[in-house]
Amino acid sequence: MPAQVRSFAKINLGLCIGPRRPGGFHDLRTIYQTIGLHDILRVSVVRGSGIEIRCADSRVPTDQTNTCYKIVERAMAALKAKGRVVIEIDKRLPVQGGLGGASGNAVAALLALERALKKTIPGNERLRIAAQVGSDLPLFLIGGTVLGVGRGEEVYPLPDLPSCPIVIATPEIGVSTPQAFADWDSKDQVGADVLVGATERNSATSETKQPAELRSAAQTRTSGPTWSVPSSTVELRSTRQPRAAVATQSASKLTRSTPFDRMNEFGRRLSSWLSGEPQKSGKPTSGVPARSRGRAETLLLDLVHTGIANDFEQVVFPKHPELSEVKRVLERAGAFYASLSGSGSAVYGLFRMREAAQKAAARLQKQGVPAQATTTLTRAEYWKGM
Repeated sequence: MPAQVRSFAKINLGLCIGPRRPGGFHDLRTIYQTIGLHDILRVSVVRGSGIEIRCADSRVPTDQTNTCYKIVERAMAALKAKGRVVIEIDKRLPVQGGLGGASGNAVAALLALERALKKTIPGNERLRIAAQVGSDLPLFLIGGTVLGVGRGEEVYPLPDLPSCPIVIATPEIGVSTPQAFADWDSKDQVGADVLVGATERNSATSETKQPAELRSAAQTRTSGPTWSVPSSTVELRSTRQPRAAVATQSASKLTRSTPFDRMNEFGRRLSSWLSGEPQKSGKPTSGVPARSRGRAETLLLDLVHTGIANDFEQVVFPKHPELSEVKRVLERAGAFYASLSGSGSAVYGLFRMREAAQKAAARLQKQGVPAQATTTLTRAEYWKGM
């Protein structure tokens, strides 16, 4: 008999992109939050062998590249089970939308498979299998509010944020996550080149302004050490001691945050929030400041006030300005926080009142932008709903 489960979506409450790891992935820091929008999966095990995926949405692959296929293949081996697995996906979430649709589908397929077989994989083994298939799969084995580190696959449950009205706008734009990372790397490299170029120009200018006798003296000195700019990984080599010193001074004026700096700052903000001492003097990253601090919503508002942001906005919005406009619409409609989710293209806004969220969704729909009002899900709501 088929087992049916809901496959919920997620948003990212802040996403910090760190340095590239040896395997090609980037270090990440993010807070995942599950929400009420979902697909529906049905899994059955019949006579035969192999894995069959059925989906009416032509954008969803039905071969070995589908995350459902990958996780079920591993799960069948772990359970030492036999049979032909049929997975039916009723797709309601956008493809390449930044809502974790494919990852959520895979975890839903895993859980439905266990129900269909009446067998269970131990929790730690589930997480291991999920991490092998994709970076953000493990979060769907926890639900609610989840901290993601590493490449996003290392997950830790955070104190649950209260359910909150939310609008999910899903413009029909496909944003490739690998391309978004490539754009981010290019942006970082351009920034490093600009820094070094400006440093060298300043150094050269300072040298030409030196009196002739000082320049002559400098040229007769022995070669100095290798000097490095602390804010980048590019070394400046010089045989002239004065120029090297000037270069270092110039670089200090052009300091740019490194990936490690951004990761550390994200960690400090999160620690401040978890310790109950948020940066209340700061301003929200977007939207309007909180006026009412009643009810349990204080937790979420305090998190927003730490200044969390999604780094992908810096490279996705310039390529897709219509997504930036959707964010502005949500802010003008009263969202106290609005952001791109993941690498996009979904954009969401958090609201205090359900009525305001519904009006904002209606406003976007009138402008031709698909949008839905829903709520965030606590961990208990997530598992009950599934």
